[in-house]
Parts: sequence; structure tokens; C-alpha cells
Amino acid sequence: MKYFTILALLAFTIISCQNKEMLKDSIHNQYAEDHRKDHHSFSNPDQALTTNLFLDLNVDFTKKIITGVAHFDIVKSEGASEIIFDTKDLNISKVKLNQKIESKFTFGPKDDLLGQALHIPIEANTTLVSIYYETSANSAALQWLRPNQTADKKHPFLFSQGQAILTRTWIPCQDSPGIRITYDAKVKVPKELMAVMSASNPTVKSEDGVYNFQMKQAIPPYLIALAVGDLAFGSIGTQCGVYAEPSMLEASVYEFGDTEKMLKVAEDLYGPYLWERYDIIVLPPSFPFGGMENPRITFATPTIIAGDRSLTALIAHELAHSWSGNLVTNATWDDFWLNEGFTVYFERRIMEALYGKEYTDMLALLGFQDLEADVQHIGHNHADTHLKLNLKGRDADDGMTDIAYEKGAYFLMSLEEKVGREKFDDFLKTYFEEHKFKTLTTEEFVEYLEEKLIDKYNVETNYKDWIYGAGIPANCPIPKSDKFSSIDLLINRKLKNGYLEFKGSENWNTHQWLHFLRKIPKNTNQEMMKKLDEKFNFSNSGNAEILAAWFELSIKNGYYKNIKSPIEDFLVSVGRRKFLTPLYSAMKEADDLALARSIYQKKQNQIIMPYLFKPWMRY
Repeated sequence: MKYFTILALLAFTIISCQNKEMLKDSIHNQYAEDHRKDHHSFSNPDQALTTNLFLDLNVDFTKKIITGVAHFDIVKSEGASEIIFDTKDLNISKVKLNQKIESKFTFGPKDDLLGQALHIPIEANTTLVSIYYETSANSAALQWLRPNQTADKKHPFLFSQGQAILTRTWIPCQDSPGIRITYDAKVKVPKELMAVMSASNPTVKSEDGVYNFQMKQAIPPYLIALAVGDLAFGSIGTQCGVYAEPSMLEASVYEFGDTEKMLKVAEDLYGPYLWERYDIIVLPPSFPFGGMENPRITFATPTIIAGDRSLTALIAHELAHSWSGNLVTNATWDDFWLNEGFTVYFERRIMEALYGKEYTDMLALLGFQDLEADVQHIGHNHADTHLKLNLKGRDADDGMTDIAYEKGAYFLMSLEEKVGREKFDDFLKTYFEEHKFKTLTTEEFVEYLEEKLIDKYNVETNYKDWIYGAGIPANCPIPKSDKFSSIDLLINRKLKNGYLEFKGSENWNTHQWLHFLRKIPKNTNQEMMKKLDEKFNFSNSGNAEILAAWFELSIKNGYYKNIKSPIEDFLVSVGRRKFLTPLYSAMKEADDLALARSIYQKKQNQIIMPYLFKPWMRY
């Protein structure tokens, strides 16, 4: 393995030499512009910039730490005297320059949110910086699970979650979405476990527990990801596959059976998939998100394994990130909507191509309901309802609301409505092609939009209201759904009169049931709630989305006192904050914090809930 390390470092040096002259004259101008300054990073890319990374790591489940070295190829402006990295809760033992000279280093002041700047003096001939370090128990990006916190309950598990600014808690790096690097890694884990990363991956376990990875496409650091566990692999096509714990594999392979169809549709829409493979790993229940779009391998929650493929729009969403987000990335977290708004729009185009417009309109309407709820919660005139945000001095996660997702998507729908789908598709396809493996700010996107769409087709649009204005613009193109309209009539005409025979409800899909549950009046009496539960067995549903919606309604109108056991079982079996935060918040509103605390304290050893009281994210 030492031979591999030497070859990898040599390859990085060659790549760096080829790119150095091209890069060093441009990095100062590119990163010095005000709208590109990342307030969530201490790094100085306008002076010294990382371009390639080689990780040599050991994963220690006993101590729950990762130890190793991060070798960075760098380029720098003339006269640059230091390079600055982002770190948080890392123990740095030493730093070397060009693998020869041990360098002194210093830390900046601690910041509760951002961590500490790592200042490393560099010399005129410095091309390689090597940082020797280990993580600590406080690493927010790393979730160490005991066997009883996994699906199979036989082996421990580790996964990382870097978005938005957490990669610095397990890798010292220039932790900004506006910086892209390639990486290789050698990772040693217990031999009974498998390691996978957002890179080229194995499909079988290594005999010695050592795994080698390569990500040759440049990505922002928040997309560097690692998972280690008792994993098995199942193929779902020539380009796609699933990793899961053995007991979850068969169900996961079935659930994601349409993934390769989604990939083909996505390519037909907006150009070739440039990441080689698209795989999915089903993580243990404590994963706090629905999915994370780590390149080549989406990290996914098991809560979308419903048995009927009804929740796989999430996979279409994470796949779409292979273009919007991973291929073309927001330069700062103030520009987060450039990732998510585009991705939600793209996701729905994939779903429409596969399942039809009627089906997709239901998804879009549920999304609009989420958007309305977020605007109501944040405040109609609040600056946080703008697409372009100002998060300076705040957690980058504060911008991860349905404003970025849904308002962003509806803005793109409004542009499509103005110019027509054919012209808008040409615009997006060209946008992805011309900006691939690049980063953009909102200001740069607006300039491109004006030139390539608005001026080109002489379009009158209130794009500034959408991007820089509060709330939901009046010209929001809200779709209609006959399936939802018929449910509204049933609720108005039958449910209010206590009549529960809903013709055709046996054929309703998940989205229809969600709309039904959202439209049930919050003041519905206990007797009616009981009848609904007995009729439709909501409290015992195998669908996590339906359970969460039913339990939230039940808590808000008091029926939860009759179904405490299934609510408790649900809360200790999932870690997805999309479900947890609304349910615990509803208990607070119901003035039953005692129940919330008892569930959390009684069962906290069964599942980790690290993001419980962070802002609610949709995905």
C-alpha cells in the first residue's frame, strides 16, 4: 500500500504541474470578487488553492476516530505566503510541505459555528501540503453507530454527512462549495466491514479491510463522503446498483428498480451523465436526511423503502443533483437555491417522463403546500423567503428550507411558461454544458439568464421579484390536479358529515393519501379520528410519509393520547429530521414536553438523532 501512496502522490504532482500555470494567474481574480466571498469558510483561495487531495485513513471503531493524513496539491498566486484551511474539532499533529519539510502551523480563534482557521506558511516552491490529523468525538460529520442501531444489529456502522459546512470536522480542507477538488483515498477498516465513498467503489469486501478510491471529477468538499458497515451489493442495471445491509438488500433492489430508467430520461433531457456509475446506499435509520447527493453514490434513508416504489421521487431528486448541484454548484451557501431549485424542477421532469403529468402534478402540489407552510412559518415579508440569501454570521443550514427547493422550482416553471418548454429545455441543457464542473453565484446566473433567455427571446418576466423579493410572487404557476380536487370534495361533502365510504380510495397512491391527511381539519374530534384510524389503519401504515403526516395531525388535535405506542415506535426507529422536527414541535405546541422528553430519553440509545432541532429540511 505504500507503493500505491507514492504513485498517487506522484500522479497528483504531475496533474498539478500541468494545471498550475493555467490556474495560478486566474485564482486571484476568480475568488476575490465580493459576490464570490464565502462567509462560511476561513480559506484564502484567492491566494492559495487546493486542487487535488489524497487521503490515507484508518477507521477505528473502538475509539470512534479516524486517523491519517490529507495530502493536498495546491496552486498559489505570486507572493502568497500561507494557505488557510478550515478545521473544527480536529487534532492536528504535524504538517509537511512537499513531503520533506515539516512546517509550523497556527490556529485562528475558535468560532462556535465555523471552527478554526488552520494557517500554514508556504514557500515559493510549495506544491504539496500534507496534514497529519485525527478526528475527535465532537466531529459533527461522523455518525458512529453501535450494532443495535443498525438494521441487522450485528456490526457497527459509520457514515459521514458533510453538507453544508461539516466536512471540516473530519477532513482539514478549504470547506467552501465554491472550491472544487479531485481526490483519491486509501481507507483501512475492520475486515468484516466494507467501505464506500463518493468515488469509484468496490462491490465485494476486501480480504484485508483496505479499500482504494478515486474521484477523478472535481467536486466541492461537502460532497466527499464515507460509509463503513456490513454492506452487500445488488445490481439494478448496467450503470446502477444498491448497497445495503444484507437484510435490507432484496427490498432495496426492488424499490429502486426504476433507477436506470430515470438515468436514461435525465440524459435525454439535459445531456450525458458524466459520473460513470450511479449507485445508492441505504443507510441505517438514523441518517438525518431523505437523501444526500454524494457523487456516484446517493446516501438514502430506509424510510423510502415502502414496498411499492411510491417514494422514489427522492431518488429522481438525488439523481438530478448529478447535473444541478454536483456538476454545476452554488458558489456560496447564499446561492443554495441554484442547487435545489433546479434539482426539484429537474426531478419533476424525470417523474413526468416516467409516470405522466397527472402524477407529477400531485408531487408539485404537495411541494407547493410545503412552500406555503414555510413562507407562513418564516414570515411573508422576511428576507429568508428570498431565493438569494444573506447568511453571513449564521448557520448555512438556515438556508435549507423549502424556499430554496420549491420557490426555486416554481421560478423555473414560470420561466418555462413564458418561453415554452422546448426553448427552456434548450436553455437548461446549454446551461449545464457550459458550466459543467464549475461554480456559480446568483449574480452570475442572472447575467447568464438575461443574455441567454430573457434578451434572446425578448421575454418580460419579474425574475428579480422571484430572486430578490419576499414571499411567493403572484404569477406562481400552480398546477391543478383532478385527483386532489376530488379528494377535497370528499372531505367537504362526506368527512364533515361523518361518512367514511370514499369510493376509489382503495386505489389511492401515497400522494393522494398525503393530500387527504393534510386537508383533514385540525379540529377534527376524537371520535372521528378514531373512526378514520380504524377505517384506514393509519397508525399502523408501513409508509413513513403517511405515518408522519397522521401522527402530526393526531398530536395537534389530541388524538395522540390514544396511539402513544405507535408514535413512540416511529420516533425511535427513524432519524430523518423531516419527520422528527415537526412531530417533536407538535408535542411542544400541545404542551406535552414531558412525553417528548420521555420518548427521547427512554429510547435515545436505540437511534442517534444528531440533527433533531436543526431547521426542517425536505430532503
